[in-house]
Amino acid sequence: MRGVVFDGKQTQVVDDLEVRDPGPGEVLVGIRAAGLCHSDLSVIDGTIPFPPPVVLGHEGAGVVEAVGAGVTHVAPGDHVSLSTLANCGACAECDRGRPTMCRKAIGMPGQPFSRGGSPLYQFASNSAFAERTVVKAVQAVKIPESIPFTSAALIGCGVLTGVGAVLNRARVDRGESVVVIGSGGIGLNVLQGARIAGATKIVAVDANPAKEAVARQFGATHFIDASAVPDTVAAVKEVLPTGADHTFECVGNVKLIRQAVDLLDRHGQAVLLGVPGFTDEASFLVSSLYLDKSILGCRYGSSRPQRDIALYAELYQEGRLLLDELVTETYPIEDFAKAADDAHHGRVARGVLTF
Repeated sequence: MRGVVFDGKQTQVVDDLEVRDPGPGEVLVGIRAAGLCHSDLSVIDGTIPFPPPVVLGHEGAGVVEAVGAGVTHVAPGDHVSLSTLANCGACAECDRGRPTMCRKAIGMPGQPFSRGGSPLYQFASNSAFAERTVVKAVQAVKIPESIPFTSAALIGCGVLTGVGAVLNRARVDRGESVVVIGSGGIGLNVLQGARIAGATKIVAVDANPAKEAVARQFGATHFIDASAVPDTVAAVKEVLPTGADHTFECVGNVKLIRQAVDLLDRHGQAVLLGVPGFTDEASFLVSSLYLDKSILGCRYGSSRPQRDIALYAELYQEGRLLLDELVTETYPIEDFAKAADDAHHGRVARGVLTF
């Protein structure tokens, strides 16, 4: 079968990939569509260290082809959206409703794939850039068949991360103000999460003025072109003179993290979603935090996928959550190189690979 493999030096689309059958508590899924997220590119450029060779992809949707022993919530033929959380479901954190904190959900990559008899790692417990993948049953969430696969795929990462950061981690309330730094795939979902939460002033900040229209479509009430102003913080404070209740850094740049902190009002909180290099350090004025300000890390939107994916699917069907509008371009899997280049240069909000 076909898949996208990174061998530590280069990425290529191969056609001789194999995947094992599902074991107990696992599901075999035929992937129909997979979003190309910057985290995939970060593996390629080394920002996210990951052992090669690895089958990339982590934002997918498809059809269940087989289930292992003990799996009852999905069956062959079901349409599913996949999460990256291979959580155990039995530890203290899972029991407390914090599956993103499960110590078995990260740092323990499996090797369900092989090529020429040699094993390959699975990225983010998912590897959606393959025609078929094996995931834990908790990662497969049944969705209505009316949702297009190209849209459903995006729920599993971009939506869970962006909308989840607003609703689950920051818990933005009605009437509050929000600043979103970066209007890419994650930033757009933060914007629509803020809109859904009832924020009244939602300021999008991006260095690409071409993103203004889509940022406003997803919920921004104001747009700051960071490339056209000498001081971004000052420009935002013309809209929010005392600062924002919530800021979200969605780029992964330490200078922008500092901006996110500097833009906070009293009792405000800065949520970090972008991924800088693993050894990068950010700075801020310690004294600036003493007015009950907070800096919050956020893993995967503090999500509970079995609950949240179903919720977002319902919001989509009600017309309150935008998914189709996120899909800027679709590419056959053979055009991965072009899709990656478009994503790297910000030409698309979200490119989706199809099989």
